[in-house]
Amino acid sequence: MRPARTHRRLAAVTAALGGLLLALTATPAATAGASAAPTPVEANGQLEVCGLKLCNEHGNPVQLRGMSTHGTQWYPHCLTGGSLDALARDWKADVLRVSTYVQEGGYETDPEHFTDLAHALIQQATARGMYVIVDWHMLDPGDPDANLSAARTFFTEIAKRNKGRNNILYEIANEPSGVSWSRIKSYAERIIPVIRNIDSDAPILVGTRAWSSLGVSEGSDESEVAGNPVRAANIMYTFHFYADSHRDAYLATLARAADRIPVFVTEFGTQNYAGEGSNDFAMSQRYLDLMAAEKISWVNWNFSDDHRTGAVFRSGTCNADGPWTGTASLKPAGVWIRDRIRTPDHFPTS
Repeated sequence: MRPARTHRRLAAVTAALGGLLLALTATPAATAGASAAPTPVEANGQLEVCGLKLCNEHGNPVQLRGMSTHGTQWYPHCLTGGSLDALARDWKADVLRVSTYVQEGGYETDPEHFTDLAHALIQQATARGMYVIVDWHMLDPGDPDANLSAARTFFTEIAKRNKGRNNILYEIANEPSGVSWSRIKSYAERIIPVIRNIDSDAPILVGTRAWSSLGVSEGSDESEVAGNPVRAANIMYTFHFYADSHRDAYLATLARAADRIPVFVTEFGTQNYAGEGSNDFAMSQRYLDLMAAEKISWVNWNFSDDHRTGAVFRSGTCNADGPWTGTASLKPAGVWIRDRIRTPDHFPTS
């Protein structure tokens, strides 16, 4: 997300971080009474990129649908046992994207804390049978090389702690901007081996140029990636859109890209590019229809009570610890996306 700069409200939330890791270690309340239906991970096992699609352990293309956290430096109090139970059980989400910002009061201020926090959220999503995208949320500066050393440290630690899990995907650079595709590709070819030396199986998601627009926001398109792909296996390329800002040209790019490269939409919203303003549900549905037809997995931004229209919960919901289930605490965007995540997955297992 390219946020409005006014959302850097760090001090008040930082004070609330101390008890979060303890709260996240609680056993999911819904586990004992859970349905006999398999969780997404039980149904699909280890994912792998096969051709242009994301496939399950049975070799069948699947589409994951779920939510992204907001920056964990701002909204950790929205990620409780109750809210994650609701995401997994009530929303029936397949995947949680854990967004660890690098700058903007994030990882660089306290690497140990934010690594521990990302790991705790991975554990919580795993306990609920969801997949997890480990999102290295570099945003500003837009050159991923600016954080290369820190990325090596972060991904080494996370991969070591989660070695052997079958539900992890790694997003190695959220939204590169202001740099060439060749530079982003070079970064990817240096970071991917760091993960592969520890975890040889996890799909890796590579950010694309111009805020993960496949280059469209800086005057290019998917051809630069298709013509010069990253030299690595079991990878996908990310595409982000905000439906009220990113219209037909972006949709057409995604449609063409789906026929040329493996794509995962790791972030989108129904509003403008800052997650603000009116919801364009009609344009958003056009994207969702395309992604359903092409089995492109997607994650919506964002699972918090930020005041912007793109946050799913009404302001104050997280401070009040819910209610999390149903629609009473949801903004219009939350009601809309919950309904679409809840539709049956129909994961093919044979």
